[in-house]
Amino acid sequence: MAQGMTNPESLRVTRLIARDFRNHADLDLAVGRRFVALVGENGAGKTNILEALSLFAPGRGLRRADFSVMAREGGAGGFAVSLTLEGPNGDHRIGTAWEPPRGREERGGRLCRIDGTTASSPTAFAEQLRVVWLTPDLDALFRGPAGDRRRFLDRLVLAVDAGHGARVSAMERALRSRNRLLEERPDDGPWLDAVEREVAELAVAVALARRETVERLDSLILSTRDEASPFPWAGVRLEGDIDDLVAVWPAVDAEDRYRATLRQNRFRDRAAGRTLAGPQASDLVVRHGPKDVPAATASTGEQKALLIGLVLAHARLVTGMSGLSPLVLLDEVAAHLDPRRRAGLFDALEALPGQVWMTGADPVLFGELGERADVVQVAEGSVRAP
Repeated sequence: MAQGMTNPESLRVTRLIARDFRNHADLDLAVGRRFVALVGENGAGKTNILEALSLFAPGRGLRRADFSVMAREGGAGGFAVSLTLEGPNGDHRIGTAWEPPRGREERGGRLCRIDGTTASSPTAFAEQLRVVWLTPDLDALFRGPAGDRRRFLDRLVLAVDAGHGARVSAMERALRSRNRLLEERPDDGPWLDAVEREVAELAVAVALARRETVERLDSLILSTRDEASPFPWAGVRLEGDIDDLVAVWPAVDAEDRYRATLRQNRFRDRAAGRTLAGPQASDLVVRHGPKDVPAATASTGEQKALLIGLVLAHARLVTGMSGLSPLVLLDEVAAHLDPRRRAGLFDALEALPGQVWMTGADPVLFGELGERADVVQVAEGSVRAP
């Protein structure tokens, strides 16, 4: 992971072009201010614009959707999105497109370009742009299953370590291979040994990346906490057998011990139909700092405020670790805050060096931003620029 930098590079999206993306047939939006507020009725396409922006982070965007469903219904079948970025070192143009297979022998796929040059994968965008976001589906994060918190955590890690997603995917493939072997060839010791060696190497790498991000985030929160903030500070830590291993043992020793655990638990895992120990069973434990209680036991309003504070802290962490101030995407966040917390949110966002894109049904929600914001009207897949 990159080390912290004292002068983060502040980038802004000054132009967004989208062709056949969701309900936007031909979107061309020019903006210039640090705050961009997308306003309009539900279903107009506000969140779709945030999703288009989120495609420049590793993964499949803020909805985690298949690319096929992002293509506009009634369109040509694919889609394209491009951004113009303005920074202290000049402008850059980045773009991504997806095309479906056109025949049995043709393969569809995703294309990524940076300043006119083809990039090998979306992880290359991390050299130009980092993106963090908060969406309404995260409101139940602290009360929901551990899997939701692991996905949230992996998104936090991805924003500072673009290679994390590839490691997680490789680990999941290795785990599936082990599960199949246990089901079909449980007595094939040499093959199981080989697969478990791969699982252990990947699992420890994933656990270490998660641990580093969580420890850095927790340390940043503690060192910058403000008891008067409307967004309470959070305590965060990892809970799981493998997390205990990597906290105590060097990576090579942790791999050996986890591999021994896999070997000992083959019968149990075969009966369960899955591997029970490892990063796929870890949990992100969050506490309401000022009250020192589990986040899951806080009130709904407190959980919302706690989550916002956590995402804001993560944006500061990304800035410090990558040297790039991230693009912050907030979907329908301001609408659910009382006036005091809404004012506090805008103050906290003002303190971040990066650009912020927000959505809301009512322009009044963003009135306090005044001339600091470009307010963009979105209606039925079209926009009216400020």
